[in-house]
Amino acid sequence: MEEDDEIKFLKLKRFNLVMGVIHLIQGFLMLILSNDFTLPVTRGYLEYDPVSERLNPATVTIIDIRLGPLVASFLFMSAIAHLMIATVLYEKYKKDLAKGMNRYRWYEYSISASVMIVLIAMLTGIYDLGTLLLIFFINAMMILFGLRMEVHNQLTEKVDWKPFYYGCFAGIIPWIAIAIQFYGAAQNEGGGPPDFVYGIFISLAILFNSFAINMVLQYRKKGKWKDYLYGERMYVILSLVAKSALAWQVFAGTLRPA
Repeated sequence: MEEDDEIKFLKLKRFNLVMGVIHLIQGFLMLILSNDFTLPVTRGYLEYDPVSERLNPATVTIIDIRLGPLVASFLFMSAIAHLMIATVLYEKYKKDLAKGMNRYRWYEYSISASVMIVLIAMLTGIYDLGTLLLIFFINAMMILFGLRMEVHNQLTEKVDWKPFYYGCFAGIIPWIAIAIQFYGAAQNEGGGPPDFVYGIFISLAILFNSFAINMVLQYRKKGKWKDYLYGERMYVILSLVAKSALAWQVFAGTLRPA
């Protein structure tokens, strides 16, 4: 390995340490400062009405989830991932980067980003457990297609974009479901989520798409993205911005102490 490459890896190691600490601090702030605001997770079922002699839809609340710890959870996930790849996993991380991949990024995103999209869905009024599970795992599959993109294209002379396209197809579905919820709520007078949720929807939709743009620039080797490590640094920055934006928008909207 060339000396210049080793310097780049060491800088990236320090960068991950700093990012890990920033995520960690934000996670603890969410736990310490947040109020007890909760949202329900429900289950739908059919209930027989003896008067009408019909089966009618009904719901029951399974659990009320406190948003403070839920928000803190995806910040802690990133903190743990950054700190681990900068310490105990550093050598494996460095070898992966030399091949043009980072499997640990995708493992972490598949969970943390899926928690984030579930949180956004709940803020718009999607509470059904089955729907939330589908949103979580479809989003996780989108992320894992990103891993497949990197693993597969180590073995190809020409970039194979199929995993990227499949991931984009999977990734758009949760956002469509959330947009439908927005539209339906807006049809009711006085209904719809509060204004800050619209801000979350727009800002996070843009930031989630920025990850795809970063991958395209990496594989098309545009400008600074010719260096894979530059794209890796951009992933880290985008992750911090997306998680921080969601966390503090939720905090400002619902979690501030009275």
